[in-house]
Amino acid sequence: MFVKSNMFCIKAIEIKFLSLLFIFLLALSACQSNKNSKKSKLTPPPPDNDYFQEIGKEIGLDFVHSIGDKELTNIVESSGAGAAFLDYDQDGFIDLYVCSGTWVKGLSSGDKPEIMPENHLYHNRGDGTFEDVTKKAGVGGPWYSMGVTVGDFNNDGYPDMYVSNYGTNVLYKNNGNGTFTDVTKKAGVGGKETDFSTGAVWLDYDNDGFLDLYVGKYLNFDPNYKYYYAPDGFPGPLAYDAQPDVLYHNNGDGTFTDVTKEMGIKDLDGRAMGVGAADYDEDGFVDIYVANDHSMNYLWHNNAGKSFTDMGTPSGTAFGQSGESAVSMSVDFADYTGSGRMDMFISDDKYCRLYENLDNGIFAEKSYPSGIAMPAGQYVGWSSSFIDYNNDGLIDIYKANGALKHLYGQEDQLFENMGDGKFKDVSTECGSYFLKELVGRGACFGDYDNDGDIDAYVVNLNDRGSFLRNNKGNQNNWILLKLEGTTSNRDGIGARIRLTCGGKTQYTQKKSTTGYLSQNDPRIHFGLAKNDMVEKIEIKWPSGKVQVLNNIKANQILTVKEP
Repeated sequence: MFVKSNMFCIKAIEIKFLSLLFIFLLALSACQSNKNSKKSKLTPPPPDNDYFQEIGKEIGLDFVHSIGDKELTNIVESSGAGAAFLDYDQDGFIDLYVCSGTWVKGLSSGDKPEIMPENHLYHNRGDGTFEDVTKKAGVGGPWYSMGVTVGDFNNDGYPDMYVSNYGTNVLYKNNGNGTFTDVTKKAGVGGKETDFSTGAVWLDYDNDGFLDLYVGKYLNFDPNYKYYYAPDGFPGPLAYDAQPDVLYHNNGDGTFTDVTKEMGIKDLDGRAMGVGAADYDEDGFVDIYVANDHSMNYLWHNNAGKSFTDMGTPSGTAFGQSGESAVSMSVDFADYTGSGRMDMFISDDKYCRLYENLDNGIFAEKSYPSGIAMPAGQYVGWSSSFIDYNNDGLIDIYKANGALKHLYGQEDQLFENMGDGKFKDVSTECGSYFLKELVGRGACFGDYDNDGDIDAYVVNLNDRGSFLRNNKGNQNNWILLKLEGTTSNRDGIGARIRLTCGGKTQYTQKKSTTGYLSQNDPRIHFGLAKNDMVEKIEIKWPSGKVQVLNNIKANQILTVKEP
């Protein structure tokens, strides 16, 4: 009886266990089904009649920027933040990293929230939707972040991220498996806890095949200083001393060396906001432009990788139209005239500055004769980028706007290049989004769905970000180039590209940071109008190698490897 009873108990336990296992598997299946059903609910809406259609909520981009406070009470909170398009897992679809502020003791006036705001990484599923992979990737924070610049500093084929913060900065090494590792301490690029870093840019200033790093710093913020004109809300930038910028040289072994003084960079009174890099004089070495707040801007000319000289004043790019030091926010480079030289656009709180490159290191300010100054002057411009939004082969300008010291919204602007040196504000013709008043800051641009036209993501201060899908740009032809350096840095940053199509030549350079605290699609986009064939693509790599491709079909993403 004992044996039978024991066997009966064992069988009963087995049956109970199997029943529980079945219930567990059924529940797991239901959860998985619900999970899949949630994913399936994320479907990009069909195109409407707008050129740019705001679809962020529908495709899983639920990011809401935070100033870390209930009210806007200081200049730190008003200065952020940026975003970047990058293909962190190299699956052929660009992902999105977005920066946010957060609650900081001594900075934020409100109570510490139960859930702290953080930065977010969104993975592009390849079906037009995104998923939040911040925790899995390990890149959330906690920091009070301003901007992000992306570059493969160790040449392993996976893009790494440098996040600039109020406080110490962070260098994230991409592990190639969907995760990142904080290697800031080993690399030696964190700075100090008292730093207030803004724009930063990757560049290979000495063409040794490894990306170096320029970090723009803003000011020495003192939370106890309260003397200001009441309607302003808080003290302005001139109430604080400037912080000097830093240039780090990549040693090629995962470490960096501060070479700021050695390279002749003397930042005495520049309160850096946006930072960009391009070879403006075609000498084969990348130069650096720093957009400073309430002080003259810097154009650091690269002297063959051995030193830098500030050519801002001699070049005509240090000051505004009337010789004033405007509230400069961001810089971008492009050849908007078709001259084969890199021009510049600087967004600010006044009429902005469009600089035409006249060669021989001289620029002419063209914002008024180009038709940009008057419409731009109604708003405070933050992030601006050169993009060919309609693929007609002419470089246009997108400008994100927002009030300086208050959470007052302003409409973004889109200026179409008319091909005769003039631009037209076509914002209201391109969609209902451009009627919305938001407090814009950083913005990044890229082809998120690989359909050949440029989409946009705009960070709005203390508000939900805006994702704009381009519905009509690919009615014209296009080509995307993905550069892969071998002797040069892996990203090909600094490469100079000439594309001839339909008898017309377009010129550009591979950049990292673009606009305010942000970075665009790492692939290089060309609009080709109605041409279905590219006659010639010439690439001058940073190594000095020249590569020529002939008779390339339009409407494709072409990977070009340095020979």
